[in-house]
Order: sequence, then C-alpha cells, then structure tokens
Amino acid sequence: MVLQDHFRPPLSVRRHWHAFHNAWATYIASDLNAKLPEGYFAEPNVQFGIEIDVAAFEESLPELENPETVIHLPIDFPNNWLPPPAQTVPFLSTAETVQVSIFNTEAGPVLAGAIELVSPANKDRSTHRDAFVSKCETYLRQGIGLVIVDVVTGRKANLHNELLIRLARGSASPFEADLYATAYRPIERDGKQCLDIWQEKLAVGCALPALPLWLRGDICLAVELNNIYDRTCREHRIAVTSA
Repeated sequence: MVLQDHFRPPLSVRRHWHAFHNAWATYIASDLNAKLPEGYFAEPNVQFGIEIDVAAFEESLPELENPETVIHLPIDFPNNWLPPPAQTVPFLSTAETVQVSIFNTEAGPVLAGAIELVSPANKDRSTHRDAFVSKCETYLRQGIGLVIVDVVTGRKANLHNELLIRLARGSASPFEADLYATAYRPIERDGKQCLDIWQEKLAVGCALPALPLWLRGDICLAVELNNIYDRTCREHRIAVTSA
C-alpha cells in the first residue's frame, strides 16, 4: 500500500478523512501494545479539531517492583534496526514541570512516549499551529519521545520546522517537505543535553517509512507506518486505485 490523498477528490468524497485517521491511531496503538513490555500500554486519544495522537504510558505494577522482573525491550525490528538520526541539536530538557496535577497518584500511568497524527485544523491558523507546537515542545522538554506524522495535503505549514525553531533557536537545519514523518529523542551525551531527530519525506503514491519511538528507559519501538496504514486501508475498503 502507498500513501493516498485523503483530503482531495476522488478519495476525499468517498471516505471521511477523520474516520480513517481515527482508525489509523487505533491500529498504531494496537501495534505498539503488541511490542511493549509489561508495565507499558498505548492508547489512542482522538480529539478532532485539536489533535489526533497515540500515547504510550508506563505504569507501576506490584509484580514489577522487583527490578529482576522488569523487561528491557530491545529494538523490535529485524536485525536490531536503529537508523542514525538525520541531525542532533543542543537541547535543554525540563527537570521539573508545573503539570503535576495531571497525574492522579504516583502509581498511575506516566506518559512515556507520544505519536501525533497532524490534522488539517492543526495547520489552518497560527493559533492552532502554536498550540500544536507548544504541546510537542512540552513533551520533549519533559524527556518524552515523540513521533509526528503529517499527511495533510492542501495546507503547507511545516509544524516540524516550527518546532525546531522553538527548540534549537537557529542551530537546526530546516526540513524542506510538505508531507513528512519525524521522530525525536531527548538524550544526554557526554554530560550535555541534546535532541536526536529523524526525518523522512512523505509523498502521495509512495510507501510510508518506519520510525523509532523512544520511550523513557532507553526502550525503542519501530513504528511501522506502512504496515499499519495498509491495515487501516484494508479495514476501510480503500483500494490503491481510489487515490
């Protein structure tokens, strides 16, 4: 299966893009749950007009309090797949956060990673773009791994570049792409905080890439976008010829 244009005819008048993206987020979460070790889970959080995302959480379970029982998952991809980042930039993470009230108790789920599927509303005006970029910035400054996937045609804003402007303040190279998938890993090397960035151009009619989703604790999962996209298309009876 190759990427199709869900926002223009003929496909846009035959299938609702929001229904497809809802299902895509659900299947991404399902794929992650098949790979995550005990103590982690992923779930979709779909709020149209604001965001479409998948979150991976770590939870404290009684049977996992013994360190010997904790599973450190290796990179879950053939041949220990680990693509080198496209660029690494200086980055200052946030050791403390004012969002403590979000979490109910210490034993509750703690966000460990996030996947954002960009919606048209995320790109349609400056206030929405700022809100999306601010949310992603908050994830990264808290040390949370992030993947962004933008397949929205018709609106040319590059939210990845806007995020880099916030984070790197001129030290990062812009990514010239209308459609893209990017991954981010906050990490400390040689006593310095930095941000590893993976970036892939997307194009209608081409296959989607796999990207690394880094979770706290140096757990890396391969987000196999093309396989999950293919499943979503099949479940929604979308054929390649309908693009």
